[in-house]
Amino acid sequence: TEDRGAQAGDTLTVDFVGKVDDVAFPGGTGTDMAVELGGAGFIPGFWEGMEGMKPGEERQINVSFPEEYHAKELAGKAATFDITAKKLEQPKPAALDDSLAEKLGFENMDELRKLISQQIQREYDGLTRMRIKRELLDALAGKIDFAAPESMVEPEFNQIWQRIEADMKADKLDDEDKGKDEDTLKAEYRAIAERRVRLGLLLSEIGRANGIQVGNDEMQRAMRAEAGRYPGQEQQVMEFFRKNPQAADGLRGPIYEEKVIDFILELATVEDKTVTPEELSADPEVPAAA
Repeated sequence: TEDRGAQAGDTLTVDFVGKVDDVAFPGGTGTDMAVELGGAGFIPGFWEGMEGMKPGEERQINVSFPEEYHAKELAGKAATFDITAKKLEQPKPAALDDSLAEKLGFENMDELRKLISQQIQREYDGLTRMRIKRELLDALAGKIDFAAPESMVEPEFNQIWQRIEADMKADKLDDEDKGKDEDTLKAEYRAIAERRVRLGLLLSEIGRANGIQVGNDEMQRAMRAEAGRYPGQEQQVMEFFRKNPQAADGLRGPIYEEKVIDFILELATVEDKTVTPEELSADPEVPAAA
């Protein structure tokens, strides 16, 4: 245990006497009370006034009861508390052993470590996939220059712009967009819409030319995954998809795109590169807009 005064997270056992106008008030006296510094349920300044105290130390702290305090006779009044610190308990890090694993529902520490490792690996795999896909789409976008049909660009742009307008109203614009006028933003996001449409058409044609399709089993898995996002309503969600095929088509697009991406990657020359987690999760210099 570190030899120091009490700090947030510690438990300090104290005796105290609270006074208003130098007179002890009912309910303001306590003996051997365990106070968790940083815990909830105390009037403002109570536990804060005990920071730095060590067992055997005495201190008087000044506080004010909140205006809405439940005891009307104390509400809004200034008070003092005479504090005597008796025992200090510092939080102890949990031992990384089988006992901890069992408390968390695992057989032993090896099983817990395995699960954590798998979760970390899945996260890295997901980041890697996103990075490869983004760089592939950037490379494809740089090789296509056909005009995107305005009938497809306009609805895509409108969808993007609705989000931007909502972000502007909520003051949640990305830092790089703050300070730009509306015309500039519209021009930039229309370019993004055009890029998305061109890439979508290109991927669609690659898929068509190579016989790529989304199977019924894949659609069923996607619908079950979507239904799983609504615990207790899974059956209703599945029934909704059965009655509204156009809604299910909204799940087909992303699956189709991923299958086309996989097809292209199988044909590409991919080199392994070792990077740090920070480098893997960092945004590339040229953001993809697909």
